[in-house]
Amino acid sequence: MSTKKLISYIRVSTRKQGDSGLGMEAQKAAVEAYAKATGAEIISTFTEIESGKRSDRPELAKALANARRSRATLCIAKLDRLARNIHFVSGLMESGVDFVAVDNPAANKLTVHLLACIAENEAEQISARTVAALKAAKARGTPLGSARPGHWDGRESKRQAGLVKAQAESRRVRREKTIAGVADLLPLMQERRAAGMGFAKVAAALNDAGHRTTRGNNWTPIGVKLAMERAGKQLK
Repeated sequence: MSTKKLISYIRVSTRKQGDSGLGMEAQKAAVEAYAKATGAEIISTFTEIESGKRSDRPELAKALANARRSRATLCIAKLDRLARNIHFVSGLMESGVDFVAVDNPAANKLTVHLLACIAENEAEQISARTVAALKAAKARGTPLGSARPGHWDGRESKRQAGLVKAQAESRRVRREKTIAGVADLLPLMQERRAAGMGFAKVAAALNDAGHRTTRGNNWTPIGVKLAMERAGKQLK
């Protein structure tokens, strides 16, 4: 019987907590104790110092990418704070990664799915109220949005610019999803390239270390090149 593999994800909300280890060490100890009690192996640990106001979670993206490729389980110390974060919920649901919370080991993807449904329902209710208000305004004969007379007069260039911006945003989202799948490997690729290694040698090093692509295949020189190019475009 193979040993269960865990990817540990530790999160604290302030820089002060991160510098002092307050909260971080407790979470780390909890995950390690869980691994020992269940006979699991922690193969990687990712630590995030994140304000509650931030929506980007780079270390979470790396943890999910690693867990997905390694067929490992994401392990967190506390479910309550993370599960209330819509970005964690949506990111975990989209990743398809299994997870376990040390403080609530009975929780599973169904639990997270229910939390996501609640958040989605709240958003739908807000949207429904907005749509109802707009319909009422339209019934009263109030022109809305671009339907207003003269709305685009002299503003065709702005409309075209908006279309271009929307298309660029669509490309950005698709690129981000692609990069998220190998987020934890990009620093390794960049480090080896900076050291003068060619794409073929970088691919060989990744394969020798047991890393695979998001589809579970071996890395190829062109695969490494494309991943780094896409990451470079994302950062611009």
